[in-house]
Amino acid sequence: MTPDDTRSILTISLLAAFADGQKHERERAAIQRIAEGLAQSAEVNLPGLVQDVLLQRVKLAEVAAPLARPETRQLAYEMAVCVCDADGSHSVAEQAFLTELSRHLGLDEAAAHAASGPAQAMAAAPLSAGGIQDAELDQAILNAAILNGALELLPETLSTMAIIPLQMKLVYGIGRAHGYELDSGHVKDFLATAGVGLTSQYLEQAGRKLIGGLLGRVGGSLLRGLGNQAVSSGMSFVATYALGHVAKRYYAGGRTLSAQMLKDAYAAISQEAQGLRGRYLPAMQERARTLDAAQVMKLVRG
Repeated sequence: MTPDDTRSILTISLLAAFADGQKHERERAAIQRIAEGLAQSAEVNLPGLVQDVLLQRVKLAEVAAPLARPETRQLAYEMAVCVCDADGSHSVAEQAFLTELSRHLGLDEAAAHAASGPAQAMAAAPLSAGGIQDAELDQAILNAAILNGALELLPETLSTMAIIPLQMKLVYGIGRAHGYELDSGHVKDFLATAGVGLTSQYLEQAGRKLIGGLLGRVGGSLLRGLGNQAVSSGMSFVATYALGHVAKRYYAGGRTLSAQMLKDAYAAISQEAQGLRGRYLPAMQERARTLDAAQVMKLVRG
C-alpha cells in the first residue's frame, strides 16, 4: 500500500473509534499513546491524525476518496467495523457512521455485510467457557497467550478482532473457577481497570499489522512476515498472559485488590511476559499455521 492508503485507513479507524462520542478520557489517552508509538515505524504523522480527528478537522468523504482500489476500500471498512465492535456490538451512532462510510467507499450491501456480519457475531458471542480447574489455570493462561500471539501473526482483520473476546473468555473462566459467575460488563470493567482498553488494544494490534504490511487482503500470503517483530510485537501474548495471571490473583483473593493494585500487578506481570515471549514464539508460529477464519470464529463462539 502507498503511504496515502495507510494514512486514509488509519484515519478512518480513528474516526470509527470516536464515532459514538463515548470514549472515556482514559481510552483517549491510550489511543494517543498508541499513535505516538506506532509513529516511530510509520510513514505518516499518526499523533497529528489523532489530533485532527479529535478536533474534527477531517471529513469522512475526504479521507475515503484517496482509496482507489477495491481491496483497500474493503480493508478500510473491515477495520472500521472491528474498531466499532471491539468493545461490544456497535451502537446506533456507530452503525450510522458505518453506513456513511460504506456509501463514501462505494461498497455494495453484500460487501459491507461480509465484513460486518462476522464481526458482529464475534462481538456478541456469549462468555461461555469450558470448566477450568484451579490446578490447570497456569497452563490454560499460557495456552490462551500462545493462541492470541498466533492470532496476531495472521493477516485477517477478523483474526485480530478475535483476540479481545478470547481474553474476556479467559477472565470469565478464571473467575468461574474461583466460584464467581461474571457477565460481560464486569469482565470489560476488569480489563479496563487493569489498564487494557478494548478499542485502543484493537487499534494497536491492527495498526502494527497495517504498518507492517500484514493486515487484510492487501497483506500478501497467509503467513507473510511470520515471526517478524516489526510486524508482530508479541503484545497479544504479553497482554493475555498478564491479564490471566492478574485475574487469577484477583479472584483467588476474593476480589479485594484495589484498582491501583490491579494496575501495578498487570504492569509487573507484563514485564515477566516480555521475557517469555521469545521462548514461546515458535509455539505461536506453529499454532498460527493451524488456524483459519472458520476455526477462529469457532474458538470465539466456544
